[in-house]
Amino acid sequence: MAESYSSRLWESISDIYSAILAHPFITGLTDGTLPEQSFAFYVMQDALYLREYARALAAVASRAPTASAMRMFASHAAEAIAAELELHTTLLGELGISKEDAARAEPAPTNLAYTSYLLATVRGGSYAEGVGVVLPCYWIYSEVGKELLRLGSPDARYRRWIATYGAEEYGQVVAEVIAELDRVSLGLSAEENASVRRHFRTTSRYEWMFWQMGYAQESWPL
Repeated sequence: MAESYSSRLWESISDIYSAILAHPFITGLTDGTLPEQSFAFYVMQDALYLREYARALAAVASRAPTASAMRMFASHAAEAIAAELELHTTLLGELGISKEDAARAEPAPTNLAYTSYLLATVRGGSYAEGVGVVLPCYWIYSEVGKELLRLGSPDARYRRWIATYGAEEYGQVVAEVIAELDRVSLGLSAEENASVRRHFRTTSRYEWMFWQMGYAQESWPL
């Protein structure tokens, strides 16, 4: 049986995924060595990211060629906003971040670069490019979540965060998006295929950079 388009894409970022699993942010979640300040910074930045990611998903939905794909991405956009609200109302408070602090927060350089790249691609590229550029966030979080769920964590807050992305329900959501990319890949030209692969790898790189941003509590130099 021929290997699927999505499987080949995943294999093409095996180096990046291995680097993500080895990152001290990820290993620190499971062994309890991740500084609380780094996790709090990451969660606040993730809330800002999810708002822009929802815009990206809504843009993909608006370009979807089928009603089912439009429904799927529109639903995921709404769920991303709900996740942002959940972060603000529960986890941020537990980490000592007030609503006022969260409201004043600005995206770190990596966060702004990543979301700007996402939005530019989904608005200026083809539908297939849009699916390809948003997929790494879905897929990498699912795979990382399953790995972290297997390893566990001594910190209850980290365990709760891990449970969200390691859950079977989230895996099913990701599988739907992967299937959609496989479906649209059948009609890609060589040029568009190269573009999808480039976007997929670029946002996978940004995923590693996002973990690094959180760990280092990245700030603007000026």
